[in-house]
Amino acid sequence: MKVSLPVRQAILRRQGYEAPVEGRFDKIRLDFNENTAGCSPAVLRALARLSAKELAMYPEYGPTTRELARYFGVRAGELMMLNGADDALRAFFDVFVEPGSSVLLCEPTFTMYRFYAEVFGAKIQACRYDSAMNFPFGDVLRSLRTKPRVLFVANPNNPTGTLLGRAEIETLLKAATHTAVVIDEAYVEFSGVTVVGMIRKYPQLFVVRTFSKAAGLAGLRLGGVIAREDSLENLRRAMPPFPVNIAALAAARAAIRDRRTLTGYVREVKRLRAEFDAELRRLGAMTFPSAGNFLLADFGSKGPRLFRRLEREGFLLRERSKEIGPGFVRVSIGTQKEMARLQRAIERYL
Repeated sequence: MKVSLPVRQAILRRQGYEAPVEGRFDKIRLDFNENTAGCSPAVLRALARLSAKELAMYPEYGPTTRELARYFGVRAGELMMLNGADDALRAFFDVFVEPGSSVLLCEPTFTMYRFYAEVFGAKIQACRYDSAMNFPFGDVLRSLRTKPRVLFVANPNNPTGTLLGRAEIETLLKAATHTAVVIDEAYVEFSGVTVVGMIRKYPQLFVVRTFSKAAGLAGLRLGGVIAREDSLENLRRAMPPFPVNIAALAAARAAIRDRRTLTGYVREVKRLRAEFDAELRRLGAMTFPSAGNFLLADFGSKGPRLFRRLEREGFLLRERSKEIGPGFVRVSIGTQKEMARLQRAIERYL
């Protein structure tokens, strides 16, 4: 029997699937911008209190949505929770993007924007950060005149660390009268800059948040979209009824209640980031200002060999040679012990 599967052309045109790296647990994980210190102890206690009856029920979202909305400073109707920020990004393609319509990206950036654009058969308009990793402001404003369906901006940007101010984002919003503007604030706890307060003024503004970074809940997959209620209603129409599991709900409530652990972790990351930045520059690497829990560095021609040696020693970093150039790497900021070990290893191999 000969079978021919009716696979969409957009899928066939995509490059081969790159499976996530496995076997990371016992290594020094400075590649995915995770909280390597781990989540709050309050999260573990909350998960342990879940009963068999609760696990057997489909989740109810009302109480958690209201508590998280207060934490974000919005109304419950202005927040939609999803299965991680990746799921939130997919929702914009489900709602706004049709095959052949255009989306606007600013690269290098979070790879999932391009991933979904390719899967949905969208036309990709890509502006580029310059060699100093400055945001391509003029190019983006010009591209918005073509009325792309969606503009994605990571703020701060991953992997460059570039941060736009509120006034700059508002300029983009004023130019994007026919475009959904998605501001991905995955690292907002480290940057301190948010445009959540603008959602009622700009119906085209959608803010994405995640609990995978500062809160340390990457394994539970919880993200959210914040927007004006009438705008968010369009996304709700494309969502399944139970997108978030009960363990993620319990963990999120516990995480935001333990503000001391969260703020302490953010403060420590900022301190270690500054120290690591200074050390890399002392060793001759070029670094770029970062408002996230990571640092982008250029080791030049010595980079590829250095990265291979570090990987053999158990250090997982995110090499960005393909997206930016040979010698570039993004390094997540880990614990003080992890960063000290990495610094010693880099100095040894350079």
